[in-house]
Amino acid sequence: MKNVKAILEGLLFACGDDGITIKDLAKVMDISTKAVEHLIEELKYDYEHVNRGIMMMQSHDVFHLTTKPEHSEYYKKLLETPHTSRMSQAALETLAIIAYQQPITRSEIDEIRGVKSDRPVQTLLARSLIEEVGRREGVGRPVLFGTSKDFLTYFGLTSLEELPPLPENMDENELEEEADLFFDRFNQLEEKTED
Repeated sequence: MKNVKAILEGLLFACGDDGITIKDLAKVMDISTKAVEHLIEELKYDYEHVNRGIMMMQSHDVFHLTTKPEHSEYYKKLLETPHTSRMSQAALETLAIIAYQQPITRSEIDEIRGVKSDRPVQTLLARSLIEEVGRREGVGRPVLFGTSKDFLTYFGLTSLEELPPLPENMDENELEEEADLFFDRFNQLEEKTED
């Protein structure tokens, strides 16, 4: 197998913060655990002895890639820098769901969208368009999300009553078309605020 070290590095990157065990790496790569251990040691050496921006971390038996602490001041600046990039379709969908269904939990958002919404929710929180507004009673007391004052300001609304009404009794195709128009309006507003 060519470039096994590059493949291992790619797998570590793809696993993100969850990381992956040597056993799982061996299974995915179809090589022995000894070979994986050797490749991990080589990668660790590379990260420590070459000017790289990432390093390998081990927590119990799970390995993952992370940024180097000596560069933390730059990561902090990045997080503090306002993003001018446009929101993804997933973030816009999630924002629309929260705007019309608030207060709402993440699992309820997931159920409406049919997919996980962790990233879009994090994006919206980072942009201060939504906020935690409480906790639902019951098992686990999940966080409830609602739109923020910044949401109203961002879209030039004085209150949630100014949101366009959702049409009733539409079939699925009409709902998709209406959703596309709704997201187009959001994108146009976003482009205006970037100018």
